[in-house]
Amino acid sequence: MNDESYHSLASRRRARYAAVFCFFAVSFAVIVVLNINIGTVKLPVSDIARAIFLREGDVKTLDIIWTIRLPRMIMAALLGGALALAGFLLQTFFENPIAGPYVLGISSGAKMMVALVMIVCMRNAQGFSSFAMVTSAFAGALLSTCFIIVVARKIRNMAALLVAGIMIGYICNAVTDFLINIASDSDIVNLQNWSLGSFAGMNWSGVYAALVLVGVTTVLTMCMAKPIGAFQLGEGYAASMGVNIKVFRVLLILLSSFLAATVTAYAGPIAFVGIAVPFIAKGALGTSKPLVVIPGSFVCGSVFCMMCDLIARTAFAPVELSISTVTSAFGAPIVIYMLIRKRSRI
Repeated sequence: MNDESYHSLASRRRARYAAVFCFFAVSFAVIVVLNINIGTVKLPVSDIARAIFLREGDVKTLDIIWTIRLPRMIMAALLGGALALAGFLLQTFFENPIAGPYVLGISSGAKMMVALVMIVCMRNAQGFSSFAMVTSAFAGALLSTCFIIVVARKIRNMAALLVAGIMIGYICNAVTDFLINIASDSDIVNLQNWSLGSFAGMNWSGVYAALVLVGVTTVLTMCMAKPIGAFQLGEGYAASMGVNIKVFRVLLILLSSFLAATVTAYAGPIAFVGIAVPFIAKGALGTSKPLVVIPGSFVCGSVFCMMCDLIARTAFAPVELSISTVTSAFGAPIVIYMLIRKRSRI
């Protein structure tokens, strides 16, 4: 390839990246407006603008926007991006496009540990802070991940790995259901709803905590973009580029587990986002370069989860669907398509 052809190809790629990110940005803006505007109480756009930018309006409008809708929407954006990023990291670690926090049972492990700690704390009349939720979720996620790593070393077959992950998920879900049943108490009335996955009941303290946790982890992930790109070309190539493979793998697991744990701690388990969104981002951008795919996956995950949350709370209002019900409806067909396409290429 001569220099002119190379520069032409690079220019087309940059134009595609710019177009895709512009589309993501417009989609993000549109879904933000829809999330704030649509609900049991519909608000005019003029009232929304005054309430957000000038903090003016009637008390009811301000309360709906600042206390209910904005925290929920921001959390959906943050946690959706975090879940997509966790999926991308797991797919890099296992070198498997079907690897994701939900399918591999990592979200279920985090859910089980949060439920256990939550019930113990409530029975002892102790508070349950955001720090305790994230720490317990991280421990559960790491436990499930370590088991999957052990299985992956014994079994290289992709289907067997997925089955092992699904079985871990079933075991953790069974333990969680048992804990919920024996802890039927007025103090944990929201535990059942949380265990199904929901962005309801978010508040600003949770938003600030999640912003710090997800923000720091995302920055660390971006700092690893170069070694991730080298690792995608093979362990041998990465090692020749100076990447410490053992340390690199540990960091991938820690970052992906922490992101999945943060999501599960605040919103419960959310299905298929970690698999479907990185696939969508890579397909739209036409590349697997981490420096491009990482922010692309994050923004795409934010838009995807905000859209699914909007559908979850409005499709059968006033009854609210669990977020996993909606993400599964959109994400599962994408995963099936991935499997069919992969099979047709063999």
